[in-house]
Amino acid sequence: MCPGSESVSDSKSDPNSNGWSRARGAVLKSLVLIGGALLVRRLTKSTTRWDHARIVAQSLSGEKFSKEQAVRDPDNYFNFRWLSCPAADMVDGSKVLYFEQAFWRTPHKPFRQRFFMVKPCAKELKCDVEVSTYAIRDAEEYKNFCDRPRDQRPEPEEVIGDIAEHLTTIHLKRCERGKRCLYEGSTPADGFPNSWNGATRCTSELAVLKNNEIHAWDRGYDVDGNQVWGVKGGPYEFKPAPASSFDDAFNPLSFASQPLGKRIEGSFVLQE
Repeated sequence: MCPGSESVSDSKSDPNSNGWSRARGAVLKSLVLIGGALLVRRLTKSTTRWDHARIVAQSLSGEKFSKEQAVRDPDNYFNFRWLSCPAADMVDGSKVLYFEQAFWRTPHKPFRQRFFMVKPCAKELKCDVEVSTYAIRDAEEYKNFCDRPRDQRPEPEEVIGDIAEHLTTIHLKRCERGKRCLYEGSTPADGFPNSWNGATRCTSELAVLKNNEIHAWDRGYDVDGNQVWGVKGGPYEFKPAPASSFDDAFNPLSFASQPLGKRIEGSFVLQE
């Protein structure tokens, strides 16, 4: 049925209807504009210096293995277990992580123990996150720290008191868009003092990838600049352990015929 004259008379009978419609439209438009502005602000909010440090600290934490690399290239890489977890917070907000490394067959017998201290880079430096490593005053007391119940670990105050000699510092920058990594960096070109296996200095490179994967490359050099320890082919690639990682913990990896002593010497630092 086509509309008749009553439709016109209904509209004329309510002189406020057009005004109300306009007001309601203006309110809705304002709400849309405010909501859009808040959304844009949220999406474009810059990441703070401490956000970067938090992301790196979280990525360094957890249990990771170099198993895939050891299977792919058993002559040059071992299957190592990387284990790290939060240990304390410094007064300035720096995160202290306990870190240990062990052979996958003997995860509770770490050969390397350190404290990581993670914090934003100083504003005058051209980097985002600073990761420093420190020796532990009584390393034996901290073995399997992350595997223990919290009430059986040294207290944060004890941890801070047990931070010993400074060993290295790596300055990380955010990776450019399109790269696999989130952050990457290294020690200064001249590295830090190191005396293991005839070295006079050592260098470290670190990359934090997506999915909490870590690539770490440590090398030692003698006074003439010759590399005397550390792998030469590229960094160790530590990937987070799947839930079933220990199901095959005692299945042997097929390591090649190179003597174990030589492979350790050329692959990684067992003592420093």
